[in-house]
Amino acid sequence: MFTKIRKRDGREVPFDDSKITDAIFQAARAVGGEDRELAVSLTLQVLRALKQKYNGQIFGVEDVQDVVEKVLIENGHARTAKAYILYRDKRTRIREAKTELMDVVEDIIRETDRDNANVGNSPSAKMLQIASAASRNYYLNRLLDEDYSLAHRRGDIHIHDLDFYATTINCLQIPLDDLLREGFDNGHGYIRPPKRPASATALAAIILQSSQNDMFGGQSFPFFDKQMAPFIDGNSEDEVYQAMEAFVYNLNSMHSRAGSQVPFSSINLGTDTSEAGRKITRNLLLAYEAGLGKGENPIFPNVIFRLKKGVNFNPEDPNYDLFKLAVRVASKRLNPTFSFMDSSFNKDYGDQVAYMGCRTRVMANRRGPEETARRGNLSFTTINLPRLAIKAERNLKKFYQLLDEITELVINQLYHRFKVQCRLRVKDIPFVMGQGLYMGSEDLKPDDSIEPAIVNGTLSVGMIGLAETLVALTGYHHGQNKDSQELGLEIVKHIKEKVDEACERFDLNYTFLATPAEGLAGRFVKLDKKEFGIIPGVTDREYYTNSFHIPVYYPISMFDKVRLEGPYHKFFNAGHISYVELASPPKDNPQAVESLLRHMAECDMGYAGINYPVDFCCGCNLLGVFNDPECPRCGSTNIRRVRRITGYLSTVDRFNDGKVAELRDRVPHS
Repeated sequence: MFTKIRKRDGREVPFDDSKITDAIFQAARAVGGEDRELAVSLTLQVLRALKQKYNGQIFGVEDVQDVVEKVLIENGHARTAKAYILYRDKRTRIREAKTELMDVVEDIIRETDRDNANVGNSPSAKMLQIASAASRNYYLNRLLDEDYSLAHRRGDIHIHDLDFYATTINCLQIPLDDLLREGFDNGHGYIRPPKRPASATALAAIILQSSQNDMFGGQSFPFFDKQMAPFIDGNSEDEVYQAMEAFVYNLNSMHSRAGSQVPFSSINLGTDTSEAGRKITRNLLLAYEAGLGKGENPIFPNVIFRLKKGVNFNPEDPNYDLFKLAVRVASKRLNPTFSFMDSSFNKDYGDQVAYMGCRTRVMANRRGPEETARRGNLSFTTINLPRLAIKAERNLKKFYQLLDEITELVINQLYHRFKVQCRLRVKDIPFVMGQGLYMGSEDLKPDDSIEPAIVNGTLSVGMIGLAETLVALTGYHHGQNKDSQELGLEIVKHIKEKVDEACERFDLNYTFLATPAEGLAGRFVKLDKKEFGIIPGVTDREYYTNSFHIPVYYPISMFDKVRLEGPYHKFFNAGHISYVELASPPKDNPQAVESLLRHMAECDMGYAGINYPVDFCCGCNLLGVFNDPECPRCGSTNIRRVRRITGYLSTVDRFNDGKVAELRDRVPHS
């Protein structure tokens, strides 16, 4: 019937219909079928469809495969069709892998990708990105099950930090006090306990650096005030200030993390009422307020100030003065952000819950003590929620069916990654596991599996774009419509229940995360726009809205935004954050900031912050908000513009295109 077919490289070769039969038969065998005659019969239908469609014209290999899929589905062979699709995808991936990798490397050599705003454009950053591209390519094509790989590639899910899939784990709340009290070895010899404040903070920075080099995510001190207190007791205010200033300087200048990044660091403080603890909190905040050497805004550490009634929340509380200082600093420097220990989901733990700047929260534990310190998140994967809503075509029953399927896929993929991580040995993560920093690693030997330790970690299912999801399902997002708000809460509650079921099934700490999306926010919408076109309110921008947030472009009062977002926090036990956006630093109105924080507490938030522009002229050191490209005082265009991105601070020049678009769309909340 046909004599020639066009190959993918453009060559025309003799047509052989037995290859179609072989492909159908192999797909059928993959799902338990053994009927060669049926494969021949289906091949004849494929040939008839090709004749009808192309009528003597030359067609390509991809055209034939499209028709095969259609014939299989139309004849009721859905399972065979799926196997054929997966086989076809695998062959395509193997064929394209080398070309794709070379294209990525070529792009990186020109300029580092901007999936992470903490990564620079230095030679080491480019080397990291090339290695990352090669690693992602390997995992997608060789290690991952085809269902997971395909779902990630087409944008149903996003496997975060895919380049580290089999080499390490995410993040850690570090037991700083143990390391400072007992000393430690970071690979080149024993470091003895410090005797002066400056030595203690210098070692604290080195500990963050050493832990960071073992992991791909953030590093945090869960109780910086309490953990550091024994090492400054009896020292003068000036000595402690100098030590804290050096600590801030170090964390903004130690470009030692892979990719020429500084360590992604967070510190939690505010509830230690001892004089030493108060002195640490006070001087750390004052050092952060002063800024870097010329007054520049520090980027790290992320400072998280704990709020708790009876400790610092009310005027009669012993640390209320520190709360007021934290408000003053946050009104000038964007940090600290604030965590609420009296929220419905934190209060059972007293003041023991710690967060990270990217919003990560680790607390409950099925396999050991319910403590924050010495634990962290192992990995997380995010669901493309708007895509499910688009596919459902406003049919809620279909939406929940799709949601259950993709949530189950993510749960299983996280378990697969956990089992891969269990193959790692203590010596593969030498500082974190070898020093016994991770809960359960204390008695492990260098060649032991890290599984006894990481069972204490968390596996997180994430989601993005609730606002766009609600628009696709109802026509309105949750800032616009009460019914949409109720549906939004119902959706996240539904996912949380599925995640909780996974905890029981696997006896592991599955948690639900309000995803901090950077490159992902643009990646998902780009893929969905290509597949589904431009849908107003859904795919008509360059990004999806982060997690459960009300869209940044929607005009709403700050108190209404907090009231609507607050009820979501309790469902996201792996981490959550809310912000309000201001037009300028509120440093002249600390009372308004304090009132806002009290409203956040009333609305049951767990973690929150305030956003506004912070611009700094590198020519004359002017700090302010510059609406023009040049400095209003000296005319320099060398402006350092600091903004918050997914929980932490960065300069705008490191934002990716999606985040630049989101930043451009942000409107101040009245």
